[in-house]
Amino acid sequence: MVGASGFGRECLDVLDAMVADGAPLEVVGVVDDAPSSVNRDRLAMRGAGLLGSVAQFVAAGDRSVGYVLGVGHPQVRFRLVEQLDDAGFTAVSAAHPSAIIGSSSSIGPGAVVCAGVVVSTNVTLGRHVHLNPHVTVGHDAMLADFVSVNPGAVVSGEVTVGAGTLIGASATILQGLLVREDTVIGAGAVVTKNVPGGVIVTGVPARWRPRTEGQQ
Repeated sequence: MVGASGFGRECLDVLDAMVADGAPLEVVGVVDDAPSSVNRDRLAMRGAGLLGSVAQFVAAGDRSVGYVLGVGHPQVRFRLVEQLDDAGFTAVSAAHPSAIIGSSSSIGPGAVVCAGVVVSTNVTLGRHVHLNPHVTVGHDAMLADFVSVNPGAVVSGEVTVGAGTLIGASATILQGLLVREDTVIGAGAVVTKNVPGGVIVTGVPARWRPRTEGQQ
């Protein structure tokens, strides 16, 4: 597991549930470049070993160990994936046993599907997509690489979401819409029309404004 903070520990819950359900995997530990003392303590309380930084993990050289990224920010995730993939490591997808995955749906490498998620039929999840608890993704939707969907959000059927987009908690995207890349959809927003790339979307119905550099 890469990431010792809140979402990283939520991802550990997903992996632990998979192991308890009989999945043929073993969690060997957590890597993080700068874990806080609080996160160190919380990992220790659950018996999860902290293996050092990402650079130390790469230097250790055991390419038989796959990785899951427990990092919420899409752009940070992208940079870490470049570092790990260039070093020859393999991303592993993870889906909580309580998640519902419909027929003919595909989950890309490194994707994380948390507890209570519903993914309908013919859905495509790209590389390192994160679906937080109780997300719903409707039929025939397509979420490109590095999309993050926060708790309780609804992506309706036949929606396409561009790479690196963050969908806030309890937001809703209505049927058949296109949300382009590197967009941030605010918590509780209701998206009723197509959205250009690189904007921040808020409100009911949602409106957008330009996204300045570094803004989440």
